[in-house]
Amino acid sequence: MTKAESKPKRRFSPKVRRSMILDKTAELIAKDGISKLSMESIGQYADVSKSLMYKYFDSMPSLLKELLERELLLLFRNQVEAAEQAATFEDLVRRTTHVYLNHIAERGMIIHRLQTDPSISNLHDPTYYKRTAAVDYFSNVVVKNFDMPIELARAVTDISFGIPVSAGDYLLRSDMDREELEELTVSMIIGSYNAARFDFFSRKQKLKR
Repeated sequence: MTKAESKPKRRFSPKVRRSMILDKTAELIAKDGISKLSMESIGQYADVSKSLMYKYFDSMPSLLKELLERELLLLFRNQVEAAEQAATFEDLVRRTTHVYLNHIAERGMIIHRLQTDPSISNLHDPTYYKRTAAVDYFSNVVVKNFDMPIELARAVTDISFGIPVSAGDYLLRSDMDREELEELTVSMIIGSYNAARFDFFSRKQKLKR
């Protein structure tokens, strides 16, 4: 086929094109990380000219920030949907953990890589409210169902959110069965609440005389 006969590029709406750029960026991050990314490399991978890339995103940080917002929103929505179906606290932890590890298996550590990148972490992050909302949700469940002060429940919840992150990283670099890893992660999360409730809180309670 000659150059004159070459098939013209398909035209997409701005919304679709923007989404495609984000998709391709996520693929590159999952494969190679963030350090080698550039507007030009993303454009080549997405079959978008450099000038058109800057039409949609004025800088690399703005592109990565929007990708982080999208990934967090997707995960947040899926976890909320799973949480609403839970019948017990163990079921709540199990369902939300399953969603998180499934997200990692499908999309890699994109969220963690983006959150720890200096170009993103140095910016005001409007997505932080999603983590805050999730921490508040779990903390209120703990307070309503267990004898634990809200301050302690919030601290344990916020800290225990790091357990699935570590589990997701381990999932990608080990050959451990995902269901077995999920069981271990659930046990560790619930164990952190039990330790706080029956060990830390009881040891720190003032004596009643």
